[in-house]
Amino acid sequence: MNIVVHPQKGSYKVIIIKHNTVRGIGQVTIAHTSKGWRPKHFLYKRFGKKHLNQTPTKDFIDILRDASVQLTAKDQSFESFLEDFQVPYGYIDLCRICLIEDCVTPIFPGQGIRYRKENICFECAKKEIRREIGYVGIFGKRSLSYIEQLLSVYRDLDRVLGTVHPEWLDTAMTLYDTLNAKVIKETALLRELPLPDPFLSRANVERLMPVQQLACEAGLLDGKHLLVVSATASGKTFIGEMAGMNNYLRGRGRILFLVPLVALANQKYQRFTEKYGSILKVALQTGVSRLNLPEMKSIGDRDINAPLIVGTYEGIDHFLRCGNKLKNIGTVIIDEVQTLEDSERGHRLDGLIARLKYLSPKAQFLYLSATIGLPHLLASKLNATLVSYDDRPVPLERHLIFVGRQSKIKYIKKLVDEAFETKSSKNFRGQSIVFTNSRARCHVIADALGKRAAPYHAGLTNQERREVEEKFLTGKIATVVTTAALASGVDFPALQVIFDSLAMGINWLSVQDFHQMSGRAGRPDFHDFGRVVILAEPGASYSRNSVLTEEEVAISLLRGEMEEVAPTYGIEESSEELVANVVVCGGKKRDLEEIQHMIIGSTEPVIPFMLERGFLKRRKDGIELLPMANVMAEHFLGVERVSELQQFVKSNENPLTIIAELDCKEVVK
Repeated sequence: MNIVVHPQKGSYKVIIIKHNTVRGIGQVTIAHTSKGWRPKHFLYKRFGKKHLNQTPTKDFIDILRDASVQLTAKDQSFESFLEDFQVPYGYIDLCRICLIEDCVTPIFPGQGIRYRKENICFECAKKEIRREIGYVGIFGKRSLSYIEQLLSVYRDLDRVLGTVHPEWLDTAMTLYDTLNAKVIKETALLRELPLPDPFLSRANVERLMPVQQLACEAGLLDGKHLLVVSATASGKTFIGEMAGMNNYLRGRGRILFLVPLVALANQKYQRFTEKYGSILKVALQTGVSRLNLPEMKSIGDRDINAPLIVGTYEGIDHFLRCGNKLKNIGTVIIDEVQTLEDSERGHRLDGLIARLKYLSPKAQFLYLSATIGLPHLLASKLNATLVSYDDRPVPLERHLIFVGRQSKIKYIKKLVDEAFETKSSKNFRGQSIVFTNSRARCHVIADALGKRAAPYHAGLTNQERREVEEKFLTGKIATVVTTAALASGVDFPALQVIFDSLAMGINWLSVQDFHQMSGRAGRPDFHDFGRVVILAEPGASYSRNSVLTEEEVAISLLRGEMEEVAPTYGIEESSEELVANVVVCGGKKRDLEEIQHMIIGSTEPVIPFMLERGFLKRRKDGIELLPMANVMAEHFLGVERVSELQQFVKSNENPLTIIAELDCKEVVK
């Protein structure tokens, strides 16, 4: 039994917990006597009862002696009382908002959400977010998911509220991401890099490609963990080869190169064997097919102790789930890491990465992808440095603000004025382009901004447009307000692009249009950086036929229609990864917690559920898998699927019917 004591004004709240369930709530006051601090009044009610009842204080002392006591804050008086009665105690950080509702939610280091001057739990923070955004408008599911993801990454409720609160405008809080400048006039010759001669003689590369140069500058050859996002055929694989071969030939450990598909693994195996086979052995680990057919026979060397192992995610994961160990791994390359967002395989790759980090804590991890939504968030979660190549001449900040339509012009004016008051290192003022969806709206916004603004659209005469252009180029006006339809013809050197609307008429902008318009922000000859600001109205639409709302479109455009990489977990996925983690660490409590904390998705707390149903049992130093849980680990199953199969087997006697239903996940992909 556990007892949590929370100091309140003039008294202490006492929460009695048994088997992870609140069994009773109490309130105690203490007074200073000649013998020291002693309990004066103890009111107590069992869970489900309505009223607090007076209880003898000696009963309270007996309860304390029979329990593990945790204080939510240091309190000299109560500590003195406990010490007088030789009651051992510790400290625990709890969510204050949960305590008000008689709930107990521990907040472990690094797990709380900062809110004003305290830490609260994630669920309470989400409730507060939903309450606040109710004042702004009706949010769609995609935008709600994005806001909650911001909460998960930044762990700062005040910062996240800065993007949704109608009264705030703080660009430090509204920053969505920054596309950094990648101007590379000349890349290095490979032989100029500190790479071992055996690798240089076989690499067949004279000069680095731009993304390879960026990776080296980000610490590739110094053992830094990197997330590399660049287009197909831009040289990402060779980045993995450089790091892996450099580490191996310098005695820092073997190379593990993981891909999602067997065909891709076979291809990499053949290429690496041809390229490096004369100086090291290359092996293939893709799992074993259950079908005994000639075309399903394994190819390649299967030596798991080879210096360079090419494997599929499931092939390596199955090897670990069967209780085997990978030793002396110095480099882990995860190709196509965007698989993390796959609804079926995402949690498995997430778990595999965590298990590999646990087994090889000194290894260098490289994550490669051509397409990732919100790569800076994924890099942060993976504890890696982002290397992204997009040819931008100056950095581009992109901001997203959720705001009602009636407040947009107020924000536009503030953004325009602040930018115009600044000057770049090239001595140019910060001017703006405001994009909206109609000619009439151009005039409404320009009139509201005053003499510093001018409308600019196809309805103006050529002479009127030339006058606006001349005023902008000579710095006489701070902004032009134009339509998306004229975006391709707008050629103003603006520091800032503001989206009052994300529509062209009544139709939403395409990703191509959005990026073309955003690209107007920041010119290398004028500015030190560019800024894009989207003012998105929750729940807004410009057509009855649209199923998306403006804030959902905003997120889609910023992502380039790519979903954010966020593995999803329910009871099934959480239990599947838990049993695999137990196999790898032997079930030791501290080691299991270490692996679980390295998983980037939000897993469910399934241990009590699995203990109750006989999949696990407790032991002194942690937990142990019972036979069915070992089956789960080896065959990529969770508790829900196993329970379904158990029920099916009980109700069927025909072995063929049972086999047909056993649609277990293959380890070969």
